[in-house]
Amino acid sequence: MDIRIPHLGEGADSGSVVSVFVKVGDKVAKDQTLIELENEKAVAPIPSTHAGVVKKIYVNVGDKVTVGQAIVALDESGAPVSAVPSAVSSGPSAPAAPASSPAPAAPRLASDYTYESKSGFPPPASPTVRKIAADLGIDLGRVRGSESGGRITLADLKAYVQNLQAMAARGSAGPAQAGDVPAAPRPAAEKIDFSKWGPVTRQPMSSLRQKIGRKMSESWTSVPHVTQFDEADITALMALRKKVAPAYEKKGGLLTITPFLMKAAAAALKKYPTFNASLDEAAGELILKSYFHIGIAVDTEAGLIVPVIRDVDKKSLLDLAKELGAAAEKTRQRKVSIDDLKGGSFTISNLGSIGGTFFTPIVNVPEVAILGVGRGALKPVVTAAKTVEPRLMLPLGLSYDHRAVDGADGARFVREVVQTLENFPEKDVLI
Repeated sequence: MDIRIPHLGEGADSGSVVSVFVKVGDKVAKDQTLIELENEKAVAPIPSTHAGVVKKIYVNVGDKVTVGQAIVALDESGAPVSAVPSAVSSGPSAPAAPASSPAPAAPRLASDYTYESKSGFPPPASPTVRKIAADLGIDLGRVRGSESGGRITLADLKAYVQNLQAMAARGSAGPAQAGDVPAAPRPAAEKIDFSKWGPVTRQPMSSLRQKIGRKMSESWTSVPHVTQFDEADITALMALRKKVAPAYEKKGGLLTITPFLMKAAAAALKKYPTFNASLDEAAGELILKSYFHIGIAVDTEAGLIVPVIRDVDKKSLLDLAKELGAAAEKTRQRKVSIDDLKGGSFTISNLGSIGGTFFTPIVNVPEVAILGVGRGALKPVVTAAKTVEPRLMLPLGLSYDHRAVDGADGARFVREVVQTLENFPEKDVLI
């Protein structure tokens, strides 16, 4: 029997193979991990649903696979199997023989998803769904199935049609107005042979690096970014942190500046709810969220990953310090789940441990704002008494989507964060 890729979660229908743990002839137990799959920056183990002996392996490290695709063939009888050549090799896989050049693909309207059938059968769906799709002229190979094995339901088909309608509406701008200039198509990137000027090394981009690149490009090209800069005097806050840090460590929490930033951001989000929102462009609505789930950008060897800490407004600094430490470690070990990366309403990117001052963070779509934090530095500051004192100043950069937020509110929001950090209640820090 074939072991196939199971349903990976909401909105997750494909991934890249990062590890293969079995070889032809291995005996495997039920629930034993066969491969690890990277999807949406998370790495998930794919277990065997049955016990048996590995007869064939269909995937290589680096392959992109979809829900329902076969990864391993098992002989459930347990009888010895002859060594069938595996698709997995220790070196780079040989390129496939080129087929005849296909005609250029037509532009895809709703998504870049295409069902890949290893067996030659069409995507799984009921006769009713197939008939409706045929009547509407819809190719089911373009529709993501949400049920086990990638099976397409009537709700999936309806969502696909609605997506087509929304994209058609966005693409229809009405009659051209005087002075309108159509956007020029983006030219193809020029292919340059850099080796003409000296030695070069080509390094393949990991699937995670490519995902990050696509996400950042999508945000930068679709969101009109504005960045509001400011500084917070954290001299008193850091003195308070230093005083209570040992007590936090005894209770298993490392108190850094980040939990303070999370509480300050949550307070500002409550006061200015348009920053705790997402845009529904198709409906022309702003979705205001009543929860405060804050994503924290974590620097890993594979790239930037953003786990989400939920209900920040309801948790103490100690709770946040513990949860933040656990989430960061889990993320660096690539043990974070897809669900851990979803549902954020605001993001903080703190580069203070690395260095640098001000920078422009890119909005983490579908959120509408992100706070970038640099390293605090001692600066001469003129006080209210007109004396000059050395103060520890923290650089902040708030980027936001100008479609949802006005500049004046951007300034008010970042000032609210500054005021909270500069006047953090000591009672909320002591444990």
